[in-house]
Amino acid sequence: MTEKTPYTPMTDERLQQCIEMVKTSLEDMKAKNITVLDVAHLTDVMDRIIIADGTSKRHVRAMADTVGAEAKQAGFMPLGREGGNDSDWTLIDLGAVVVHMMMPAAREFYDLEGLWSSPESLAALKATPYEKKANKRN
Repeated sequence: MTEKTPYTPMTDERLQQCIEMVKTSLEDMKAKNITVLDVAHLTDVMDRIIIADGTSKRHVRAMADTVGAEAKQAGFMPLGREGGNDSDWTLIDLGAVVVHMMMPAAREFYDLEGLWSSPESLAALKATPYEKKANKRN
């Protein structure tokens, strides 16, 4: 079994380079409504979330392909990619920066901006351990 490498934050300069590379790549691909969220104060998993709309599932896939290729070329090795060829939402994990490319309907439905806007929104999603759930029933 391989051991996961813990997340280590990028330097501020490297983080800005990554954000600018992603934004430029998305702009070049004609992405719509590009938003950068600072979530460093809400989680230890990442520093920024970038969200962009695609105009079709094919456009979402092409944006993801381009962001992934340009990230590698710039030295930001993607840690993972989620979303299939016919998906309306594709995610690329660049470590400190996670990029979500979505169809507008998926973006509206999942409302990542609302979810990541406050600690209260995230706390509402916190899982309750099974033992606590069982004790509440007694």
